[in-house]
Amino acid sequence: MNFSSFGYPLLMLKHLLFLPALLLSAAVLPAADFKDIPTEPLPGDAMLSQYFEIETRRLANRSLGTVKDAASWNIQKANLRRQLFEMLGLQPLPARTDLKAKITGTTEREGIIVENIVFQSRPGLYVTANYYRPKEQDGPLPTILYVCGHGKVNIDGVSYGNKVSYQHHGTWFAKNGYTCLTIDTLQMGEIEGIHHGTYKHNRWWWNSRGYSSAGVEAWNCIRSLDYLETREEADKEKFGATGRSGGGAYTFWISALDERIKVAAPVAGITSMQNHVVDGCIEGHCDCMFMVNTYRWDFPLVSALIAPRPQLILNTDNDRIFPLNGVVDVYTKSRAIYKMLGVETNLGLAIYEGPHKDTQPLRVPAFHWFERHLKGLPLDHEMENTAAPKIFEPAELKVLKEIPGNERNTVIDDYFTRRVPRTLKVPETLTDWNAEHALTLSRLRGKSFRGWPANPGDLELSLDADQTENKLTLSAYSFDSQAAVRLPLYVVHNAKVDPEDLDLIVLNVLDDEGWTSFMKSIGSAFPEAFPGEDLPELDEDRFDEERNMFLGQKWGMAYLPPRGVGPTVWTSDERERIHIRRRFALLGQTLDGMRVWDIRRGISALRNIEGLTEPQLWIQAGDNMAGNALYASLFEKDIHRLDLHQLPASHREGPTYLNVLRYTDLPQIAAMAAQTSQIRIYTDKAKDWKYTSDVVKKFEWPEKQLQVREIPKKKEE
Repeated sequence: MNFSSFGYPLLMLKHLLFLPALLLSAAVLPAADFKDIPTEPLPGDAMLSQYFEIETRRLANRSLGTVKDAASWNIQKANLRRQLFEMLGLQPLPARTDLKAKITGTTEREGIIVENIVFQSRPGLYVTANYYRPKEQDGPLPTILYVCGHGKVNIDGVSYGNKVSYQHHGTWFAKNGYTCLTIDTLQMGEIEGIHHGTYKHNRWWWNSRGYSSAGVEAWNCIRSLDYLETREEADKEKFGATGRSGGGAYTFWISALDERIKVAAPVAGITSMQNHVVDGCIEGHCDCMFMVNTYRWDFPLVSALIAPRPQLILNTDNDRIFPLNGVVDVYTKSRAIYKMLGVETNLGLAIYEGPHKDTQPLRVPAFHWFERHLKGLPLDHEMENTAAPKIFEPAELKVLKEIPGNERNTVIDDYFTRRVPRTLKVPETLTDWNAEHALTLSRLRGKSFRGWPANPGDLELSLDADQTENKLTLSAYSFDSQAAVRLPLYVVHNAKVDPEDLDLIVLNVLDDEGWTSFMKSIGSAFPEAFPGEDLPELDEDRFDEERNMFLGQKWGMAYLPPRGVGPTVWTSDERERIHIRRRFALLGQTLDGMRVWDIRRGISALRNIEGLTEPQLWIQAGDNMAGNALYASLFEKDIHRLDLHQLPASHREGPTYLNVLRYTDLPQIAAMAAQTSQIRIYTDKAKDWKYTSDVVKKFEWPEKQLQVREIPKKKEE
């Protein structure tokens, strides 16, 4: 095909026999030699960058790595699709309730008819849409589901939906022998919901609920196909899907999930994990672009699930949020699957010059793709008309006169995915409890902490400093939590008491506030243990209190700042911290979840210090870090006691782990821990822990296993 006939310098690529440098940059990097990771502590930002590079490489190398031939792909495909449904919050699939579809208005112009349509994809979840079709048609026509990107149309405070911004595409299809349903998105529809939950609304509980706004968009697409099947104008065997930016992503979702889509043409909707996590493209994307990556996919897997159906990936060559090297990486890896299935010509790549922008020249290959694969026209078919002007006024395309009183669009995140009941029920028997306990641990390993290292590796524990001052000894150690994550561990005790003679060792898990307190009350008295650190002024009164405690008791205190705290802090900028947390989630982890791992490894490191294998081990932590310590205790032996200060009563407040609220919450976890460790919860809301207390009483565990101590809430200054 000669694209020069359209007057555009467009490149349609089928075999990627071009730009060797580009292909080199897009190629899969070789597996890292993790033995070469330096053992010295790195500055926090450098450590984090190296960590993200290693984890991204691991994930990319294993994605599609088990597919050896067409037979193995066909065996895995159904399970992979089930995983994608789950990661979009659609497992189990919601009920296909009555759509209650209505046509609220019709406009006719230039030989096409546009119907304004509203339906409910779930009760109260409204989808507003425009249905474009030719005024004259003889029988059902190929039909396109057009999904919109973030093209806001808001006039005088009233949202007309992003379908208005993308109207020209529906117009082109209707003028060229198709029908086209263009649907609004959740955030920029006529009823404005939220896409940016973690991006700017601090809704980290989305991760804990296994919720992403991408799931709502995928579900609305599925129900849109259900609606189109009711329209006699639409050929149910010839559905296609397309859209750009966010709409490009939703095109991937619906095409991967639903085989009713026979042809797909996503535009600027996908790139590699390398681009998002290492290169930082995630900072330009809201949550609707990503599934909850429970199974740790790279994005070529989504594209591959469309095979063997025709798929054309389109992008511009200077798109800052969908860089070309990542787009080519997705194409190249998807192409291997298409080739394996013997349908290599069903996958195409179209690149046009320009930035991230909706340009008509970029749409031309998509039009041609549908002409070929939905209408059966030949490869060298010349289209007479590729122009697609916007011919309708926003008011003509508006569906709703007023927002329905029962709408749930604005609160859909609170009920879209299933969650553990807010009121937990105590099991009837100890057998039931033990079964529930085992099931919860299994779910935690597979659904929340799947990103933990499969092979922990050596701790590489080292003693870095040992200083005695004022009758106390502080020993500074460091250890490998995992590749590229080397953490410090500090142990303080009476200088006259050998470690093996200690009655008790308390591991204090520090957050930012705890680290500052530790340095002011103890750490600054031992400058040799903190070389190069800008130490705060020592609080002499607090130091004297701490020293008297050590001199009066045969206790040792250990202090563990997990990754991102203290010596490994990576940034104080709150915006950067948000996107760091989003990177963890995109890798199928969470920052809190990996801090649970750090605590587990800190426990192992502590037990590997000479003389500290025998003393009773207590753990102490506060706020979200108390939750992390609680979870760590479930996976480690011989934790005698946990002292948890202001432990959140629900993962709705924190800490954040993938999917955890779908099957458990903190009161149940506290009860599970109380079965083997003594638990002390210091809280200003003792009633929040009634379930935990009820479990202990029900199964007649010793009273010392759980004590909830109510303390006054701190007054805000």
